[in-house]
Amino acid sequence: MANTKEEGFSKRLRKETRDVHKVSDALINAKLAFALSDNDVWADGLLVFYEIFRYLEENTPEDLLPKEFHRTQAFERDLSFYLGENWKRNYEIRNSVTMYLKHLYDVKKRSPTLLLAYVYHLYMGLLSGGQILQKKRSLNPLNSGNNEGEAVTHFEGHSIAELKTIMRNLVDTKALEFDDSMKTLLIAESKMVFFLNNEIVRSVRGVNRANLRKFGIVLIIVIAIFYFLRFNK
Repeated sequence: MANTKEEGFSKRLRKETRDVHKVSDALINAKLAFALSDNDVWADGLLVFYEIFRYLEENTPEDLLPKEFHRTQAFERDLSFYLGENWKRNYEIRNSVTMYLKHLYDVKKRSPTLLLAYVYHLYMGLLSGGQILQKKRSLNPLNSGNNEGEAVTHFEGHSIAELKTIMRNLVDTKALEFDDSMKTLLIAESKMVFFLNNEIVRSVRGVNRANLRKFGIVLIIVIAIFYFLRFNK
């Protein structure tokens, strides 16, 4: 009987964070929509999440974050592609990322198990929304079209559907070991995931420049149409 009740804990996490998740999705879609056609925006988006994934992979027990999910090296390959091999030379962690890392450090001190909330939502996000963004980028003729710079969304050895199933089963199985107090804490941290994600997404640079460039393109088109209509009456 207990197994039947606990098998849906991953669903419970999704349900409990539905509202804050919608707000986060709206922000990410508005902020990173420019990343579909602007490599600088995409690279900066990778940069703000790089430290978060690296921290989780260096500090979460392997039974909560299996090796096949690790993305640190993939982030570094993509960042080298977009920013150059020496991108770490002048790299400084921005304040919003530092705040996120400090929270993860405090969470780990309380209980490493609570990092599971971040593992679940961040990796499922990469396996869902991250895949959608990358596919849309691949359709843009301005992007490379040869799979370079796409390492972070490319998982070898497993299909995306299989990895999602592994992650859900991991959370549901682990939930059998948790008491109500731990589950309540995991739900609270699940909501915090989206709050902290929003803070670092807001810090993504290059959006205003990308917006200005798109406005410039539209303006050129409007002017061209105006002159075409004027001289072809």
